[in-house]
Amino acid sequence: MSEFNLIREYFLWGKPIDTVRIGVGDDAAVLKIPLNNELIISVDTFNEGIHFPVETPAHAVGYKALAVNLSDLAAMGAEPAWFTLALSMPVADRSWVSEFTRGMRELAQKHNISLIGGDTTRGALSITIQVMGLAAPGVALLRRGAQAGDLVCVSGTLGDAAAGLAVVQNRLELTASAAEYCVQRLYYPTPRLALGVILRGRATACMDISDGLLADLGHLLQASGVGACLYHALLPISSALKTVAFDQRLDFALRGGDDYEVLFTLPPALLAEVQDEASKQQIGVTVIGHIDAQQADLRLDYAFPDKRRGYEHFS
Repeated sequence: MSEFNLIREYFLWGKPIDTVRIGVGDDAAVLKIPLNNELIISVDTFNEGIHFPVETPAHAVGYKALAVNLSDLAAMGAEPAWFTLALSMPVADRSWVSEFTRGMRELAQKHNISLIGGDTTRGALSITIQVMGLAAPGVALLRRGAQAGDLVCVSGTLGDAAAGLAVVQNRLELTASAAEYCVQRLYYPTPRLALGVILRGRATACMDISDGLLADLGHLLQASGVGACLYHALLPISSALKTVAFDQRLDFALRGGDDYEVLFTLPPALLAEVQDEASKQQIGVTVIGHIDAQQADLRLDYAFPDKRRGYEHFS
């Protein structure tokens, strides 16, 4: 299958929406940016064996590759608009490409984001996606801005995806139902786009959790110039993960990564309304600590034997 046949067969997803004047199939896309909006852009690369196990189903690869990018838009409080895709693969296997695009397209349609172009090449399996979102001027959420006295909050539950990876890699044994839940959380993360919109004008700082809670909170504290104290007993843990030994589940929740939940800071007076609005979207919001004035100092009320905070590509 030639590159151009592959594009025609699998990446032309119907008539472009109104904001796309020229989409897939030309040298570049031409977009109409709505008035009174800022353009918010993020890009991520997704490599086989690094960002997803070799045996990951093609449908899950397509879904997750887009989901992790949508999570960045959620953390900025942006509404998804468009994305580009650069796909390298060793062979153009029809069944794999069909399932890959099906997973990606399902998520794209759910969140009304349009594929507008990209590139396909022969090489090791690697997916690079650039997402573009929109927000009114000045409302985008940032990592900097946390203030002493703010609450540290997270969405959802933590550590499930890390446990799922351990199951897939035969490093962890769980009951069948718990294993299925954790592996699904690994393969199919939920971008919290609705929560990002709720947090506009409320959260003082925000980001998503990709490399582990401790690592990512460290980035937020560094950007904000503040410190934080976390309480391990407050971490939101799923019933599936509660079947894992205490130290191991705590390690998964704090340092495992791949959660793609939203981490944010919030003035205490706004907690009840944020939790109420989030619950209407079936999103749990949990307070796990507080911000203080000790610059970039992260303290946890539990001692680990080593000082790792999360995943680092070049450590």
